[in-house]
Amino acid sequence: MWWYRALHAGLIARLDRPPLPAAATVLDAGCGTGGLLARLAAARPDLALAGLEYDAEAAGVARAKTGLPVTTGSVNALPYPAASFAGIVSADVLCHAGVDMAAALSEFHRCLRPGGRLLLNLPAYQWMASAHDSHVHNVRRYTAGAAHRMVAAAGFAAVTAGYWNSLLFPLMLVHRLLPGRAQGGSDVRPFPGWQDRLFFSVTAVERRLFGQGRGLPFGGSVWVWASKP
Repeated sequence: MWWYRALHAGLIARLDRPPLPAAATVLDAGCGTGGLLARLAAARPDLALAGLEYDAEAAGVARAKTGLPVTTGSVNALPYPAASFAGIVSADVLCHAGVDMAAALSEFHRCLRPGGRLLLNLPAYQWMASAHDSHVHNVRRYTAGAAHRMVAAAGFAAVTAGYWNSLLFPLMLVHRLLPGRAQGGSDVRPFPGWQDRLFFSVTAVERRLFGQGRGLPFGGSVWVWASKP
């Protein structure tokens, strides 16, 4: 689906800016079935990648898909020694009903090496909550400002935050706020090929803008980049 391809491409670009050194250890915390891990491995085969996933079945799929070490466990209590990673990325995990945000951020801080980087993706705007959120067990949505303050309060430095999926946001508004959407299901579904390609191309324009240091002050998702002092 175009959204996952755009999410993965954006996360890889932000995580690797500035470029991580060869052999740097990077954890995908809440890796699901390993889609992001697979794309990271293709983009940076020199990195030492690992995954963590709460669902044992999904963790097994991720291991088979990537050939990488994927541990079954919770972000609330990471099963790794302190200072294990040069980078931690976590996509749409802190918003989950089973996650203790403060505990997870504390664990990310503990498991990063000094100077290590944290990259988060989060759903934007609590007022945008819909049946999709209920379907995937999301209970929290964020603004860039609130996410920035949350990460800074957890002891991280050089915190920056912003939005993406901005150009398509008006369509997302119409879709999410239509009467009857409260009774719908997940937004994850097959799209016609032309529409999938079109939407992904629009997000590619946003990534080019990000590469030029530009972005819009709204969007469907929030990203946060930070480092451990």
